[in-house]
Amino acid sequence: MLQENIRTFRKAKGWSQQDLAMKLHVVRQTISKWESGLSVPDAQMLLRLADEMGTTAGALLADETAPESAGSEDTQVQDLAAKLEQLTKLFAERMERQRKIRRMLLALLGAAALLVLLYQAADFLYFRARMDELQANASIIGGYDSPTSIYVSAVSPQIGVVLTAGIAAAAAGFGLYKTRRK
Repeated sequence: MLQENIRTFRKAKGWSQQDLAMKLHVVRQTISKWESGLSVPDAQMLLRLADEMGTTAGALLADETAPESAGSEDTQVQDLAAKLEQLTKLFAERMERQRKIRRMLLALLGAAALLVLLYQAADFLYFRARMDELQANASIIGGYDSPTSIYVSAVSPQIGVVLTAGIAAAAAGFGLYKTRRK
């Protein structure tokens, strides 16, 4: 059924398995497995496949080889194919919504991490600008081997926060790259 329809529609377009594979961004062996019945495309791929071939998922799933005399059995198969097409579309829409939600959360994480990095950079620049003033307020105490200067300040960059924010920003960027639409 599906395997024969994929082959029929592909040949009607005049495409080789390699041509179809390139259009769908899969390897040729995937198309071969679909056409030999060793595997089937998932819901999103079935919709992409139907779109590339200029047909519907229902047409790909339909049993075109059913005898005309079957009557009600043929109608049942067609109804089942239509229901399966609807379920496939609903599943694909759900997966797309989940992908968008993941991307939105990753974008928010990345934005928050970048804000933390900007805040830490501004904090560091403020600290550096006040360094002369801080050195004037330094106290010198005697140490065992030599005098030691002690700086007391409420303003200092926190390396742990900077590293964590940098890692979060990088992870968010990588996640956005991996969840992009292909």
